Amino acid sequence: MASSSSSNSAHASASRVWKYDVFLSFRGEDTRNTFVDHLHSALVQRIIRVYKDDEALLRGDCIGPSLFKAIEESHIAVIVFSKNYADSSWCLDELSYIMKCMDEKGLIVMPIFYDVDPSQVRNQEGNFGEAFAKQEAKNVTKAELWRKTLFDASNIAGWEPKHVANG
Repeated sequence: MASSSSSNSAHASASRVWKYDVFLSFRGEDTRNTFVDHLHSALVQRIIRVYKDDEALLRGDCIGPSLFKAIEESHIAVIVFSKNYADSSWCLDELSYIMKCMDEKGLIVMPIFYDVDPSQVRNQEGNFGEAFAKQEAKNVTKAELWRKTLFDASNIAGWEPKHVANG
């Protein structure tokens, strides 16, 4: 039965019309004015409809519900994991919702590991682990869900810019 529900979500995903081709999930202080701006520009130049919160989020909108709606209206979610990604409860909640939509709605998830190794995300180690520990201390009830979500997301084949020519 599980395979039929996943094939149904994949079929539903293939037949939907999306408001956004790509939803960008990132920690602003780490990557907004560098890597994410370049990625966003490259996608837009190729006429790809991109949701980037500082450009698409309307002033006066409630942030949480607007972000979750944008995730649901997207075909692909690109997660840019960076050193301080896990220092944001917003990022961790957004990631949890992205992974839920991957399982339930067929959202395609593509991780990018920017200045962090996938194993640091998977095991919450190094700088990434230090950032996660701050949120874990503040949000004990959500920590286990976030830990599982980080583990699952880091096990998706992604990109490490440090292994690509010119990053």
